[in-house]
Amino acid sequence: MTLPRLRAAGRPGRIAAWLTGIVLCAAAYGCASTPAGAEAVPERELRPFIDQMVQRHDFSRSALERLFAKVRMRPGVLAAIRRPAESKPWYQYRPIFLTDARIRGGVRFWERHAAILERAQRRYGVPPQIVTAILGVETRYGRRMGNIPVIDSLSTLAFDYPPRERFFRRELAQFLLLTRTNGLDPLAVKGSYAGAMGMPQFIASSYRRYAVDFDGDGHVDLIHSTADAVGSVAHYLSAHGWKAGAPIALAARVSGDRFGPLLATGKDAAPRRSLAQLRALGVEPAGAAAAPQDLPARLLRLQGRDGPEYWITYHNFYVITRYNHSALYAMAVYQLGRAIRDARDRGED
Repeated sequence: MTLPRLRAAGRPGRIAAWLTGIVLCAAAYGCASTPAGAEAVPERELRPFIDQMVQRHDFSRSALERLFAKVRMRPGVLAAIRRPAESKPWYQYRPIFLTDARIRGGVRFWERHAAILERAQRRYGVPPQIVTAILGVETRYGRRMGNIPVIDSLSTLAFDYPPRERFFRRELAQFLLLTRTNGLDPLAVKGSYAGAMGMPQFIASSYRRYAVDFDGDGHVDLIHSTADAVGSVAHYLSAHGWKAGAPIALAARVSGDRFGPLLATGKDAAPRRSLAQLRALGVEPAGAAAAPQDLPARLLRLQGRDGPEYWITYHNFYVITRYNHSALYAMAVYQLGRAIRDARDRGED
C-alpha cells in the first residue's frame, strides 16, 4: 500500500539527532511480517502514554485504544537495535557501504537528478556527493526504505527497550502527530526497525521539522518524491550548521605520545583545536591536500585491519554526525561521497 502525499512540514527547529535505520530489520532479521504469537503493547505501559496524548495533544482516547489494539511488539526490532552496524570496527563497517555497486548507483543517481542536487546545493550549500552518499548509505538511493510498520517498531522500542524508552516514546508521540496532521493511516506507514521513514530515513520528529517541499507541489513526500528527499537532507544538514565550501576530513599521521588528549571519543566529534595545536602534539596531514590552518579540528582514530587510521576532522564532519551520531557513519558518508564524485568525474557508470 502506498502512502498518501504529505502536506508541507512546519518551521524548522532543533531536535535530538536520530538513530539511523542503516541496517533494515526486514533484510537482516526477517521481521517484515507480523511474527506469530506477537504480543500486544502491555496495558500498564500503554495507559500513561495514552493519557498523555489525550491531555497534551487532544487525541481521542477511544481512537487510540482501538489503534493500539492492532499494534504488535516485535522481538526482531529489539534484536536489530542491539546489534547496530556502528558497533563494528571500521575495517568491517566500511565495506558495507564502500562497494562498487553503491558507488555506481550513486553516480547514476547523481546523473539522473543532477538539476535537483545542484539546486539543493545553491539553496543550502551542501554538495551533491554528500546528499547522494547519505541517501546511498541510508536506503541505497530509495531502493530499501524498510517494510516494518512504524507504529510497531516505535511501540516496541518505547515500551520494551529501557535504555532509550523516553526517546522512543517521544518519537511515537511525534509519529501520531505526523499521521494525524497529514491524514495518514498510522498502521500503513512502513519504515526501518528504528521507525525511520522514506529515502532519507527521517524519524517522525525530523520529518515534521526538517522535511521540505522541494518539488514545489505543496506537499512533502520523502517516499515518492526524490526532490523532496534531496532537499530535506540538504536542509537538515544546513539547519545543523553546514558550512558551504568548508573541509570535512583529511587523512593524518601521528608521532610521539602526546596526541592522546586530542582524540574524539564516543559521540564527541566536535572540533575544538586549530591545526597548529594539533601539530604541536604530533599530528600532521598525511596527504598533499592543503590543510586549513585556522579552522577548529579534531583527531579521529579508526580501527583499520592493519592498525589504527588517523583523520583530522572539521566542523562539517561534525555536522554529518548530527544526522547519525556515529563517527563511523560520518566517515562512510564522506568516503562514499568522495568515491561517487571521483567516479563521476572519470565518466564511470
